[in-house]
Amino acid sequence: MALERYITDWDDAYANASNIPGGDRWPQAWADAASPFREAMLAAGRAELDIAYGKGPRNRFDLFTPEDAPRGLFIFIHGGFWLRLDKSFWSHLAEGALARGMAVALPSYTLCPQIRIAGIVEEIARAVETAARRIDGPIWLSGHSAGGHLATRMVTKTTPLAESVGRRVKAVLSVSGVHDLRPIMRTGMNGQLHLDEAEAATESPALLTPRPGTRLICWVGAGERAEFIRQNALLANIWLGLGARTVAIEEPDRHHFDVIDGLKSPHHPMLDALLTDPG
Repeated sequence: MALERYITDWDDAYANASNIPGGDRWPQAWADAASPFREAMLAAGRAELDIAYGKGPRNRFDLFTPEDAPRGLFIFIHGGFWLRLDKSFWSHLAEGALARGMAVALPSYTLCPQIRIAGIVEEIARAVETAARRIDGPIWLSGHSAGGHLATRMVTKTTPLAESVGRRVKAVLSVSGVHDLRPIMRTGMNGQLHLDEAEAATESPALLTPRPGTRLICWVGAGERAEFIRQNALLANIWLGLGARTVAIEEPDRHHFDVIDGLKSPHHPMLDALLTDPG
């Protein structure tokens, strides 16, 4: 017998900190790990910070390089519901990809309500293109939460990414991504995001067609809010039917804040799934 399901509190459906024991440790816990990693990379001469990709004060990215010549470019796009945080919270997440020979770029972007989500999409495309001019070879895109939306938006047919750069993208990893923006319109945060039906239709990856050859990994913690688990499965399911190669994974014993810890380890299954093309 099927059970009827419905959501009455959309703010709670997307609330993470209040539904995670000790959730108030974040985002400071990220910052505490990111700062010493960044300082160590600077001391080793393997970090270049605040590289401009646009005119806005937040149009900057940090670039970390491996010990040897990079075999490609890994890009991590941060979350924060398009409203908060910046690249400085996530430097330590570069560790796994660096160990596997990639250069790693982490961009910031203008936050709502100073910009619309569609404008952030344009900014991220410029960040990817600028980083791609610095580093040759294939590109792997990743993002967490709202960053998962931005990363997957880059591989849709209506991407603002230059064709020459888009062809270099080997795969995209969306961690706890928000892929259908329409439910966000039901939350209180939309008072700052100003999403409407038209923008949701043009900027939701789940409502768009992936570029030919897209390989997508949707990854979520099994202990996350049900709405993030649904959004994770949603895009993998829809894009599979549109010709993409997709996989949806629920990692046991992980919640919205610690699920990205896998990026710190070079041999975590998350990075294996992204960087190893099964052919």
